[in-house]
Amino acid sequence: MHDCLKKLPGAFFLSFPEKKDFLVSEIEERFPEFGKAVFYGDLLYYPDASVLSPVDIPYWCSTAMLEASRADFSSIGEAAGILKGIQRSWGSYQFTQFRRSSLIQEKLPYINTKDKNFPFEIPRSPIGLYTLLDANHMVFSGKTTSSLPAGLIRFVEDHENPPSRAYLKIQESLVRFSSFFGQEGLLPGPGQRCFDAGACPGGWTWVLRKLGCKVFAVDRAPLADSLMNDPEVSFMTHDAFTLKPQELGFFDWVFSDVICYPERLYDWILMWLESGMCRNMICTIKMQGETDWKLVEKFADIPNSRVLHLCYNKHELTWLHSGQQEGEKNESDGKNPIH
Repeated sequence: MHDCLKKLPGAFFLSFPEKKDFLVSEIEERFPEFGKAVFYGDLLYYPDASVLSPVDIPYWCSTAMLEASRADFSSIGEAAGILKGIQRSWGSYQFTQFRRSSLIQEKLPYINTKDKNFPFEIPRSPIGLYTLLDANHMVFSGKTTSSLPAGLIRFVEDHENPPSRAYLKIQESLVRFSSFFGQEGLLPGPGQRCFDAGACPGGWTWVLRKLGCKVFAVDRAPLADSLMNDPEVSFMTHDAFTLKPQELGFFDWVFSDVICYPERLYDWILMWLESGMCRNMICTIKMQGETDWKLVEKFADIPNSRVLHLCYNKHELTWLHSGQQEGEKNESDGKNPIH
């Protein structure tokens, strides 16, 4: 190992942009044993943190440095050489020395940080993270919890066609769904039935229709005119949470971006899972005041599920559930009481 390198105990957690206060609060409540943080902008260092599995990663953390080191360097070339000597790919988070860090990044192998077109597959190759503390010192880790630069996704946005910016949430949810459950390319597709609960004004339905799905949308207010006039969209004015799965038939995907108390969402999810009338589910957990972390754990404990914070979430989390089996027959055949 290079003489100027020093391994650091604990772990570094990088917060999602503008979510540092949420991250600090979450760690204080969920992981009090981590102790006090040392702050480097939005990068929080907990010398006493012990991270053994994904459940030890805070939700408001975009990526974590799990095997961090500190390095002294005298030149841009030396800093880049230290990183390249460890592995190929490196992402960057900086709170100072922005010009110097960009010059270091130019000397590293290229990584694509441009906004993505939906859909795309999250790469599986590892990517490290580094940050400059000042002109001659940096911290870095080749081992992180995300294979995305700084753990972030940004999409090329359509500012004309979607009924709302909420469409970005379902796009990110679907990309992360495929990555988490090891089934790249597993997206809603032509002929599949999707239930969009709380659909107005139609951002999620718009994405699903672009993917070729048939959508059953429910809300108390209508969707955008373009979707209301779409023959592949069936709309019902109703409280989506009072509809029974057996009355609606089987769905390949069930979605909810409904503003409701997390307790009600949890009960609704269990109703659908116990009915056997859906395969995959993606739901937004809307926080109401203080976060009930015990309740969030109940969502995460549902088999074949993940809870995460999206880049396009606000004060909310997203719950993903996969019931897809490779080669499984589309069970929606002949089970469409309501299209």
